[in-house]
Amino acid sequence: MNPPRAFKITHISVLSTMVAALTMAGTLAAAPAAAPSPQAAVTARQAGYKKMGGAMKALNEQLKSDAPAKDVMVGAARTLATTAREQPRLFPAGSGPTAGVHTDALPDIWTDRATFDAQMGKLIAETGKLLTITNGGDVAAIRAQAKATGATCSGCHRQFRADS
Repeated sequence: MNPPRAFKITHISVLSTMVAALTMAGTLAAAPAAAPSPQAAVTARQAGYKKMGGAMKALNEQLKSDAPAKDVMVGAARTLATTAREQPRLFPAGSGPTAGVHTDALPDIWTDRATFDAQMGKLIAETGKLLTITNGGDVAAIRAQAKATGATCSGCHRQFRADS
């Protein structure tokens, strides 16, 4: 038994529409993402670093308490690790002091990009270790890794941030 002609036309129309949509989606996915404006990049990276500062503060408060809450520490470590991975892309060319927007980022970020990228890699590695160790729950190990992570943050601030 053959389907009615109207069914065949509708079925073909639906398939054509789906193929066109998938083709367009593939084209859009392949297109490079537009770089954020200098102000948007500065705003996003400042928000990220404030988020990281809050997470580090929450972690350190738990480590100072008599009974640190593991879930709070893991949440803070997760925020640090996730946000650290997002930060490097928020320093595109043209988003430094010469862009005409207020930023504490020093020009060395763009003139010595290899060193800056290495520091960002170290931050990502240290926050990743912190998350792993925090998940383990050993408070002494968490303290040691929180200190190492903080030292990585400070080292980058000294070299690449104006108001350290």
